[in-house]
Formats: sequence, C-alpha cells, structure tokens
Amino acid sequence: MGLLDGKVIAITGAGRGIGRALALECAAQGGSVVVNDFGGSLSGEGADHGPAQAVVAEIQAAGGKAIANLASVSDPEGAASIVEDAIKTFGRIDSVVNNAGVSRDGMFHKMSHENWLAVIDVHVNGSFYLSRAAAPHFRDQKSGSFVFMTSTSGLIGNVGQSNYSAAKMALVGLSNSLALDFKRYGIRSNCVAPFAWSRMTESIPAETPEAQERVERLKTMTSDKVAPMVAFLCSDASSEISGEVFCVRKNEIFLFNPMRPIRSVHRSEGWTTETVANEFLPAIRPSLRKLEVSSDVFAWDPI
Repeated sequence: MGLLDGKVIAITGAGRGIGRALALECAAQGGSVVVNDFGGSLSGEGADHGPAQAVVAEIQAAGGKAIANLASVSDPEGAASIVEDAIKTFGRIDSVVNNAGVSRDGMFHKMSHENWLAVIDVHVNGSFYLSRAAAPHFRDQKSGSFVFMTSTSGLIGNVGQSNYSAAKMALVGLSNSLALDFKRYGIRSNCVAPFAWSRMTESIPAETPEAQERVERLKTMTSDKVAPMVAFLCSDASSEISGEVFCVRKNEIFLFNPMRPIRSVHRSEGWTTETVANEFLPAIRPSLRKLEVSSDVFAWDPI
C-alpha cells in the first residue's frame, strides 16, 4: 500500500530531472501519473517526445501506471489536455504538480522582452492554465492538491535571474491564493523549493572559486531527494497543510516563514517626508536586511 494508492497525479516537465524523479516516486507510491513534457530545450526551444515516453516506460516496467502527455503548458488548450487525459484514462484528477520551467538568465539591463516573456509564459501562465483546468474537478469532488515548484532564486535571490526569480515568487502568491480560495472545499496548495543538480542548475555561471564551490555542492544534491516531499503533499497524509512553502536540500527539509510585519513605528500627528527620513529610518535601520543570494543563506554543506 502506498500513500498515493487510487490517486491520479499530473506532473509537468516530468521527462527529465526533478520532474522525472517526482513521477517515479508518485508512481512508486501507487499513484497513476500523467507524465507531461513538451521536450523542449532548457531555454524552451524545440520539442522531443522521447523523454516523457521514456519515463512512462520506466514506470510501467516497474508495475506502475502512467501515460505521456506532450503538450506545452504555455498553451491553454495544451495545459487543459493534461487534465483531460488524466480523466479520460484514469477517471479522475487528484493532484497537479506545476514543475515545468525554462531558464533564460541574464543581467536585468540586458534582459530582452522575448526572454522575459518566455520564462513567465511557462512558469506563471503555464501553472495558471493547468491549475485552472484542474480546479473545477477538485471543487466538485471536494478534494485535491496543488503543488508549485518555486525556487530560492525568488525566495532569497540570485544574480542575473530577474525573469526566473519574478516567476518563482509569483507562484508563491498564486499558491497562497488557491489555498485561501479553496480552503472551504478541503483543497490545499503548497510550494516546494528544490535544491538539485539538473538542467536548470547546470546553467549557473561558475567563473569564481566561490561559484565553483557552490556548483560542486549542488552536484551532490540529486533529484530523488526532492521527490518524497512532493509525493507527501499530493497525498491525504498532508491534509492539514496548505499555503506553506517548503525547501528540500539533500536530506534537509525546511519550512519557510511567510511575509509578515517585523517592525512598526507610530507617529500620532502623521508623517511627513522629512520625518520618515529623520525618525522612521533610524528606528527601523537595525531591522533592515542585507542583500543576499541563495548561497549566502544556505552557506553550509548539504547534509
């Protein structure tokens, strides 16, 4: 008996890397899996049907249930077909894992409109399209789980990833809204920020000794380490969890804190531009955070 027996899970970008590991684990836990992968390159170009079909074959060879869906999530009809295939083949849909992504890194002053939109289209719009297609079914059956793969590039920050970071933070806001909108129906939504060596992390520049050391740490963090947390969030065992952001780093699992006020300054007569500068700023200065990138916060070796 697995935690996902009788459940149907759709996973986007499941032909390679983290998505593949998620599909294999969900199938191993008894779930029927829709393996979606358009088969594009890291930058989202081209198409290859092989990866999704290979994962399906691997699941079936192990005795599991899976089908391939080759649609692009950035197309509303393509995203809807993922849910349609789940219902047509397995009779229902219980979880959607928004994992598909592309990367087009670059410093902001060099960021083209094309590269900005390409990343937003897949990460944000694709997640909306798939989740929107699944939402009526979740509401009708009064159960369901949305999982969004976010990133510490957004939660904390990284250089040269304005499009990717913005997209990943947008998913946190979207997930929280779904958690609130669907609470009354017993439907939940959560985010997972994975650390794992994959096509996404292979593109990280490693031009300095510090960056090279970070890349070597990333290589020790394999995709299969992320899968148990995602499979858990797709299962009924996580029924009390919604609106949260988790991070998985090798054998560590973190719960992130939400955005909440940390300091307040009151002035009964109101504020002027001058008093903001002369009174508010000195009061809150000790609480101002320094700008950091992900590796500054996760500075120790993965355990």
